[in-house]
Order: sequence, then structure tokens, then C-alpha cells
Amino acid sequence: MNQAQSLKFGLLQIGIILLTLATAVMHFILIFPDTIFILNALGYVGLLAALYLPLPFLSDYRPVVRWALIGYTALTIVLWIFIGARGPYAYTTKTIEVVLIVLLWLESRRTP
Repeated sequence: MNQAQSLKFGLLQIGIILLTLATAVMHFILIFPDTIFILNALGYVGLLAALYLPLPFLSDYRPVVRWALIGYTALTIVLWIFIGARGPYAYTTKTIEVVLIVLLWLESRRTP
């Protein structure tokens, strides 16, 4: 049985999906129609799709995609530290992203 067939959704995966989509939406509506923020949102959605959609050709790459999403999220945080605006909206988004990284890391410990 390959990983695409054995992929199970629990609270951890639901949390990852909701937090990723929340971050994508927040970046999409931020300073709309700024291209950088739109591309950032699309990056989150694309990586999330690659992680969880039942596409057989991606099943062997799920661990790599998970780490790519962790790196992508971490890069977003680091870039915000250097060039981002400060305020409640930004701090909320960064908090969501930190929790997302933690959930993705926890998932990496549970799955191969």
C-alpha cells in the first residue's frame, strides 16, 4: 500500500489545512493586489495541495513537500522580520505561521 492510499486525516491534518488556508487568505487580502502577497498565498495553497491531494505521482514526495512547506513558512517569517510591517494583523499571521510549523513538524514525526 503506498502512502497516497494510507494517508489518514485526523485533527493534526485538519489543523494544518486550516492554518495554511488562513495564512494564504491573510496574505492574499493583504495589500491586494500586491503581486508578492498574491504569489505568497498561491505558494501556500500549492504546497498544501501537493501535500494532501490524493495524487499518486506525489505520494513518494510528501515528506519533501512537508519540509518545503515548513521552509516556505519559515522564510515568510524571516522576510517579515526584516521588511514587514508591524501591527496586530502581522503578529496574528506570524503566530499562525509558527503554529503551522509546529504542526507540520509534529506530523513529520508521525509519518515517514
